[in-house]
Amino acid sequence: MFEVDLPAFEAMVAEAVEGLPEEFRERLQNLEFAVEERARPDDYARASEPVRGTLLGVYRGVPLPRRGQGYHMALPDRIVVFRAPLQQLARDEADLRARVRHVVRHEVAHHFGISDARLREIDAY
Repeated sequence: MFEVDLPAFEAMVAEAVEGLPEEFRERLQNLEFAVEERARPDDYARASEPVRGTLLGVYRGVPLPRRGQGYHMALPDRIVVFRAPLQQLARDEADLRARVRHVVRHEVAHHFGISDARLREIDAY
């Protein structure tokens, strides 16, 4: 287990977002990133597949491919990274930073409409 305070954890999330390839970063539309301690029950229900274990992050929104003509004036979608379980898994700061980066990339993939099944197919897990 490795813990950091909330500002340090939020900085890791911001660093992970800034580290995304530019061609993806510039296509992040109507999307915000947040940190919460743990997942809510509805986050588990929102998961595209049954969650085995602890949820580390979640995409709360409408993926880009599903946004039609009626999608306008909507509140921003959110990618939420859950601090407590990630810290529980982390061995040290570098490990925590890598785990945060992985979760951010995974949830950004959902923003682009990529399913968990497809992420497994392309060995992105």
